[in-house]
Amino acid sequence: MPVPAVPAAMLTSRLVLRPPRDSDLQTLIALYADPAVNRFCAAATPKGPAVIEAQLQHWIAHWQKRGFGHWAIAERDRPEALIGFGGLMHRSVAGHAGLYLYYRITPQAWGRGLASEMALYAFEQAFEQRREGTVVAAVLPNNAPTRKTLECLGLRLKGTLADGPGSAAALLYELDADRWAGLPRAEPEAIAFAA
Repeated sequence: MPVPAVPAAMLTSRLVLRPPRDSDLQTLIALYADPAVNRFCAAATPKGPAVIEAQLQHWIAHWQKRGFGHWAIAERDRPEALIGFGGLMHRSVAGHAGLYLYYRITPQAWGRGLASEMALYAFEQAFEQRREGTVVAAVLPNNAPTRKTLECLGLRLKGTLADGPGSAAALLYELDADRWAGLPRAEPEAIAFAA
């Protein structure tokens, strides 16, 4: 099956979502260096410019191979200023392969429902255009704001994932196409997320 062409950018009501570029590296490094962003996921955060660049290249390659992936995220009124990265990618976490939801957004953009808006657009693409069966997300148990966001988006707790020796087990959330089809479509809920 041919891979769809990579779009220049997609628009939601408040966001510009575009495939990542090599030129996004410094923004991604700065995002990962922010202690507030990594408060709940420091162990899963790439360390050092070379590792972060490899991750960015993996994201770019996913787009080239599959025609979708993680986006570079900006607000529509400031499209040149990225506020984070997120979207859906096929990956394996602790031996569980699937289509994973991921996002990291700068603290200045927290609490306004922007991650939810991005995720809802990603779900629409996954379930309505790509005809995917399920989307999953992994989150640490103590990350209450992200857990609430996932639950408000319609994901349900499915189980746990052990990331590795000494790591806390992550919670695995799931949303399937049938549940997605039955969910009401509404504006994303803003979730309080203090730094």
